[in-house]
Parts: sequence; C-alpha cells; structure tokens
Amino acid sequence: MPRPKLLLPALLTIVGVAVLCTLGTWQWLRMSEKRFFIERLEAQAKAAPVQLSADGGWPKLDLTRAQAKGSYLDGMASVRTTIAAGPPGSRQLSGFGRWIFQGFRLDDGMTILVNRGFVPESRFAAIAPATGAATVTGYLRAAETRNSFTPADLPQQREFYTRDPEAIAAALGIGAVAPLYLEAERQGDGLTPPAGVDVNELIARIPDNHLQYALTWWGLALTLIGVFAAYALQARRRPDPEG
Repeated sequence: MPRPKLLLPALLTIVGVAVLCTLGTWQWLRMSEKRFFIERLEAQAKAAPVQLSADGGWPKLDLTRAQAKGSYLDGMASVRTTIAAGPPGSRQLSGFGRWIFQGFRLDDGMTILVNRGFVPESRFAAIAPATGAATVTGYLRAAETRNSFTPADLPQQREFYTRDPEAIAAALGIGAVAPLYLEAERQGDGLTPPAGVDVNELIARIPDNHLQYALTWWGLALTLIGVFAAYALQARRRPDPEG
C-alpha cells in the first residue's frame, strides 16, 4: 500500500489541539472566577450587611448581602419555581411551589421588591401578605432573563415565571422600584413557609466543575496528539513504493 500523506492530518491535529487547549484554558480561568465569587459570598455571610437607602449608592454586584428597614406594602405576587431536594440531613422545603414577592418601602422612601421565600404549592393558599414595619436582611439579586422555554406570565393573576422586579411591581401597582430585588435570608427552622435563602445551601448548590472540565479538554488534546503520533509512526513504517 502507498505511504499515507501526513500534511492534512497534521494540520487537522494542530487545529484540534488548539481548540481543545483553548477550551481547557477557558475553563481554568472560569474556575478562578467562580472560586472568587464563592469566597465573596462566604465572606459576606460573616460580615455586616450593606444598609440600603434611597441615595442610589447600592452595590451593583449580584448576591450582595444587604439590609432594608421600612414597611411592607399591601398585596403580594408569586413566581412559580421548583426547588430540588437537599442532601441527606438538610432541613429545607422542596418540590414544586412559588417564590413570594412583596413591595417594601424603605424608611427614606425608596421602594424595593422583597422575595420573602419559597412556599410549596400545597401550602400556598395559607400564605398571607406580610404587614407593618420590618427589617429584612438578605441578598440583592438581579432580574432574571426570559428564554424561549419560559411560559408567559399572568400579571392579572399576579403569577410569574421569572423574578423580574419591574414586571412584578407593575402587577402590584407599586410603580417605580429598584432594579434589584432583595432575597430574604432564611429565618427559623427552614421548614416554615415562606422559607428564605440559606446562604450555606446556596453556596453548596453553586456548581464548581471547571477543573474537571479543564482536565477533560486538555486530556482530549493529549489524546489527539497521541493518535496522530501513532498514525504518523505507522505511516513511516510502511514501505515507500517509490523508494
């Protein structure tokens, strides 16, 4: 048989290795960013929360721990969701249910939406709006974005499928609200709805598989190099009919 030519396989191998190494490097960089983000959350959970006010100096980072002092407004809306069950031994509500949203007016006049927490669907009918003055500690969250699979909201029924402060506020008749909403921290045993977010469980649920992915891509690059080397070695051992 004629000796196979190596130029095209070599070029394809170079391109493939470059792509795989790029993907591996990108995952390595994402790992650093993710771990910095997790460390920030862990540090915030132990520190005093940022005090929210109408001066406009709010933190812009998603999941910044903050505290609001003011009063709940009348009415509430819900956002449908599903909460996965926690690991063995965890105490949390899970399953199909809703996030409970209410307007909250700060003492200095600014209005923000508060996500009071998760309620299983079977217990939703028993939930009443919170009333009166309160101090809410939690985490500032950016509005969720919709995608092609997100069902249409039902603003007339105050039912939503994304945590969108502007749309929810409009349905509640609140008017202008802060672009971020405040996700309340969990209080009590975590089994009484609405159950707020537990930052430790939140951190535990943040995926951090980037090192595994990086090693996978780099391993595939080495495998591709090995395949080409074996192919080239076999090609060199074949007799050249023109030699």
